[in-house]
Amino acid sequence: MKRRDFIKNTSLTGLGFAVGNTLVNCDEDITEAQKTQNHKAIRDLYGIPLVVATWHVENATAKAMAVLHAGGSALDAVEQGCRVEEANAKGQTVGKGGLPDRDGNVTLDASIMDKDGNCGSVVYLQNITHAVSVARKVMEDTPHVMLAGEGAKQFALSKGFKPENLLTEASKIAWEQWKVKAQYKPIINIENHDTIGMLAIDKNGDISGACTTSGLAYKMGGRVGDSPIIGSGLFIDNDIGGCVATGLGEEVVKTVGSFLVVELMRQGKTPQQACEEAIHRIVNKPNSNYKNFQVGYVAVNKKGETGCYAIHQYFSITKYQADKNEQIQSEFYNRT
Repeated sequence: MKRRDFIKNTSLTGLGFAVGNTLVNCDEDITEAQKTQNHKAIRDLYGIPLVVATWHVENATAKAMAVLHAGGSALDAVEQGCRVEEANAKGQTVGKGGLPDRDGNVTLDASIMDKDGNCGSVVYLQNITHAVSVARKVMEDTPHVMLAGEGAKQFALSKGFKPENLLTEASKIAWEQWKVKAQYKPIINIENHDTIGMLAIDKNGDISGACTTSGLAYKMGGRVGDSPIIGSGLFIDNDIGGCVATGLGEEVVKTVGSFLVVELMRQGKTPQQACEEAIHRIVNKPNSNYKNFQVGYVAVNKKGETGCYAIHQYFSITKYQADKNEQIQSEFYNRT
């Protein structure tokens, strides 16, 4: 049904309609119950609330949606959703059980951003499973945006986070096997999913996002990717939409990818068009080596429309919208 027909045919009493998260009413006599009904009708039209995330993470999106259905904010939803994967030791790319750097250290990067543009991140965090929650504490409890390394760890401990060894036996064995040849060469999609980036829109129409990762397996000690860098791995503009990135972080950083996607949506592009243009910016750079690495974007706009695109095949997203929690294979650039 077209939006115009929907408004004409449904009981939007008093000509009430939603713009962003504001209910506008032309009739001063409209009751609170009618306002609530109108607001719900608009949310239903746009499929809100919703959650969308990188890769195959139905448990994470289900947790986030449960938070939204319980009346939680988009910020609460993305934090709780990402924590599911951080605690999943079998994933080997996020939180506990993440594959280590070449020295055997599991180091985590994470960021979070709310509807008001507030943000927090941690880089090179060790021995703390829930990096995304530490990032939220940085945002809410400090005057800073980013804390790194030992400083981030000490801050986490001061906030009650418990230290633990994040290197599981499975990840240790994989690292010891890698050391036999000790070759560092990222392989496209080899880890199935290397980051979880998540976006949510709550019942008020507000958008938040989060991103968390253990980074590239067997990276150089101290390496930081795009995930904790606001504008690269994650960006939110509550008037427009949000975006998260996954893949080779160095290439995302070079184009400030997530900020670019949101700005393209501001210019009028759909989330799908914006993701495609952002990938084209990477592959069309002079001397681009794009055939040897993967980057993927997922975006959502204020209407609840989503889009995703990647350089290579097999990037997927998980979307929970209109009571359906499903994995969707992304379209991709490289067809050769």
